[in-house]
Amino acid sequence: MALNDLVAAEELLRHRDRTQLRRLTAAWGILADLSFGDLVLYLRAATDGLVIADHVRPATSQTIYRDDLVGEVRTEDQRPLITEAFSGARVAGEVDSVWLGERVAVDAIPVRSGTEVIAVLAREGVVSGPREAGQLEATYQRVFERFADMLAAGRFPYDIDDAPLPDAPRVGDGVLVADRTGAVEFSSPNGTSALTRSGVVGSLTGRTLADLGLGHGLVAGVMFGARPESHEVEMPTGVVLSLHLLPLIDPSTDVVEGVLALCRDVTDLRRRDRLLLSKDATIREIHHRVKNNLQTISSLLRLQGRRLSEPSAKVAIEESVRRIRSIALVHEILSREAGDDVRFSDVLRPLVRMVEEGLVSPERPVRFEIAGDGGSMASPTATALAVVLTELLQNVVEHAYGPDDQPGGSVGRVRVELEHDDREVRLAVIDDGAGLPEGFDPAVASSLGLSIVTSLVTTELGGTISFGSAGGPSGQPGTAVQMRIPLASAHSSGEG
Repeated sequence: MALNDLVAAEELLRHRDRTQLRRLTAAWGILADLSFGDLVLYLRAATDGLVIADHVRPATSQTIYRDDLVGEVRTEDQRPLITEAFSGARVAGEVDSVWLGERVAVDAIPVRSGTEVIAVLAREGVVSGPREAGQLEATYQRVFERFADMLAAGRFPYDIDDAPLPDAPRVGDGVLVADRTGAVEFSSPNGTSALTRSGVVGSLTGRTLADLGLGHGLVAGVMFGARPESHEVEMPTGVVLSLHLLPLIDPSTDVVEGVLALCRDVTDLRRRDRLLLSKDATIREIHHRVKNNLQTISSLLRLQGRRLSEPSAKVAIEESVRRIRSIALVHEILSREAGDDVRFSDVLRPLVRMVEEGLVSPERPVRFEIAGDGGSMASPTATALAVVLTELLQNVVEHAYGPDDQPGGSVGRVRVELEHDDREVRLAVIDDGAGLPEGFDPAVASSLGLSIVTSLVTTELGGTISFGSAGGPSGQPGTAVQMRIPLASAHSSGEG
């Protein structure tokens, strides 16, 4: 029932309201960290009561809620402060929590879309005894109060989508608080350490964010544009800082009165990224060279084949060339893309074209179809399957359709079907040709191609293969070759 109430409550919101709440929940991790408390978002339920639409825990202190609250419903009597905040006023107080067995301090802040209150954001924490907060905690709480005032007045979240950078900083990574001129009023210990590693010497207090090397344009965009800014800055010392700057707006004047700057030293992460990019580029270059070498071998074999007069030898050379080209196709794709996985559809289509160009003729017309998707797989698996399908398609063209097997000059049809899930890849090569010879047994077949196929599928890939009739038209039995390749064993087979 609770989840149904949540869905119904969200459906009552307009698109603009949903956008406003999405922007809020995208940024409210910062508010939770500054407030040292859980933040709970309440919507009015479709029936009576209040439904909890979202919940975020702070990274700077312990949560008071061990269980997820999303989807739970509270009555207005259970949450009187929340109900009062829906009238448009910010309300704070204490309530007895039957779930926690203790008193909870609640700060209920109305969330506006235009002038209308569409939700209430509550900061909830256990009531603690009297104690004096340290400078860091007191500063964070004051900054949270400024954001809470902005939220209650409809000035937060900002009316733009601020997509955070990868590895965006959080409050615990480092905080600088600046005044309306951009001069630093407070720096957390982690913030000071990050700037010290960046080459900034001496006290930060009183120095402007721009003078600290955080970027004049970046700071100006926040101060004068009243919009958040995210950027990575490489300092002269080589340290890379990820920055997230948020304007602190006075709700009564709409003037930016300060800036909250979050910073994180991401030097090691970016160095690792550069190493990975360099490694990927090296691997792609290796695949490119392997592809070129395979093409060179293929060309040399073609030259050798032209000097041969023995038909069987020429056929053997041509078959070897096709096998080498099918392997080169995989390396060609790997040379263009990062990583060691290959989308098998990218291999299959050029492979089919290669068979068409090399074997299909007016005297032996065959049309190929591809259905389904084989997904992505490790390059050793893709290489082995490319060779397998090359052999099967070549075998179909050469043996399934002869002059006597295609009455009336009809065109043979060959269909390659692919399916995949997390466990395995399923492939089938189905034709409407002459069918298998009587008494056919792949285990004792003398064909080198079939020996290669069964060996690769059953031994190297750990899969299964079966041959049967496909029930072709005009009395033609056709052939269906079915293969199942388990992805786990397929991946492990390529690691040895």
